[in-house]
Amino acid sequence: MLSSTVIKHVFQTIDGEWSDTIQLTGVGTDTREDLSNKLFVPLIGESFDGHDFLEQAIKQGAQVALWQRNYPRPNSVESSFPLIRVDDTLIGLQQLAHVYRETINPKVIAVTGSNGKTTTKDLIYAVCRKWYHTHCTRGNFNNHIGLPLTILAMPIETEVLILEMGMNHFGEIEQLSRIAEPDIAVITNIGESHIEHLGSREGIAKAKLEIVSNMKQKGVLIYDGDEPLLQASYPFASISVGFNQPNDYYIKQVNISNEGTQFKLNEEKAPISIPLFGKHQAKNAVYSLAVGKYLGLSMNQIQSGLADMEATQMRFENIKGKNGAILINDAYNASPTSMRVTIETFSQLDDYQKKIVVLGDMLELGADSVHYHQEVGKSIPHSIDYVYTIGEKARHISQSTMVKSQHFETKEELINLLAAQQKAGTIMLFKASRGMKLEQLIDALLAR
Repeated sequence: MLSSTVIKHVFQTIDGEWSDTIQLTGVGTDTREDLSNKLFVPLIGESFDGHDFLEQAIKQGAQVALWQRNYPRPNSVESSFPLIRVDDTLIGLQQLAHVYRETINPKVIAVTGSNGKTTTKDLIYAVCRKWYHTHCTRGNFNNHIGLPLTILAMPIETEVLILEMGMNHFGEIEQLSRIAEPDIAVITNIGESHIEHLGSREGIAKAKLEIVSNMKQKGVLIYDGDEPLLQASYPFASISVGFNQPNDYYIKQVNISNEGTQFKLNEEKAPISIPLFGKHQAKNAVYSLAVGKYLGLSMNQIQSGLADMEATQMRFENIKGKNGAILINDAYNASPTSMRVTIETFSQLDDYQKKIVVLGDMLELGADSVHYHQEVGKSIPHSIDYVYTIGEKARHISQSTMVKSQHFETKEELINLLAAQQKAGTIMLFKASRGMKLEQLIDALLAR
C-alpha cells in the first residue's frame, strides 16, 4: 500500500489539500477502470493525453494525481484536490516505483530473453509462491510503463518480486534494470526477435545483458550456457544452464509425453516433471530451479511448486475444440527460434492421427525476413500432416516446406477449412507474432 510518506519522499510540490494519513491502494493510468483510493497518473501518448481525463479519474475514485508542471490546473477540478507537480508524469511514475521497490525491499528477480521469458517467469512464480509472499508481472506489463505499474501493485508483505523485462531497442532493458535493481537476473536465450532494430544477434545479446547494469552488488546472473554469445567471465556471480555438461546445471534424458516433460539434472537420480511440453521447457524449468536453489529452497519444495504451475494464456495452451479435436494456442508471439522449437515439440506429441500446423507472419525480422520464414518452412518435420499459413510473410513458409501445405489470403477461408477438419484424433497448432492475432481463428472455431 502506498503511503503519503513514500509519495512525499519522491515528490515535493503538491497543490491542494494533502494529508499525511492518505493511504492509497495502488496506482492507475486508465480512467475506464476503477480508481478508488488510487493515485492517477495521466500519461501522454501519440494519440492521447491523460491530463484530459482528470475529471473522469476523480469520478472513478482517484484520491490524488500526478500532474505535469506545464499543464494548468483544470478550472472544473476543485482546488482542494491534490495534484503532485512533476516535470514528466512517466518519469514520475518510474521514480515512485523505484522508491517503492526500495521501501518494500523484496528479492527482485528480473527475467528477459528473446524467447521463453513469460513461461520462465511463470515457472519461477510457481516455485516461489508456495514458500514466499510473491508478486509477479501479469500479462504483458513488461515495458517502461508496465514494469513500474507491476512494482507499485505489489502488496507490502511481498518477499519475492518477479519482473519480466521486454525491449525493442538498446537502452530499454537498462532503464528497467535501473527501476528494479534486480537481485537475480535471468536471460533465457538469444534469438532473432527485434533484430530489425538491433542489427544482429550480437546486438540482441548486448541489449539483453543490460539487465545486469543495475543488478545489486551481491546479485547473480542465471543465463543460457549453451549460447556462445553469453559465455563470458562475468565480474559477478553467475550460474549457467543448458544441455552440455560444462554448465553449472546441465539437463539430460529429456522425455516428452502427453502429460508433460520429464528430465534429469546433473547427477540427480530422481527425474523432474513439469506440466509443459518440450525440451526447451526443461531449460526454462531449470532457470526457475536455479532461482529456487539460490533462495534456499530444497529440491522437494521446488518440484512441488513446478507441479502446480499455471502457464500464461496462449503459451502452448491446450484447448478442447469441436468433435474431440485439440487446439494448441501458442499465438502470443513468435520468432524463428520459438517457431521451430514449438513445431518440433508439437510433432513429438503421441496419440493423434492428424497433426495440423497453422502459422502466421513473424514480425520485426528486418531485411532477412523472407530467409527466416523459408528456414522455418524447411525445418517442419514430415510427422506434420498439413501446414496452413496466413499473412504476407508466412507465404514463404508454405512455399518452402516439404509437407503438404496451403496458403490463405483471408482468415475466413482458413476458418472454413479448419472447421471441417475438427475431428477426434486431430490436433492443431496455432502460432504467429502477436500482431497477427491468430487466436481469433481459435475463437471462431469454438464459436461454430
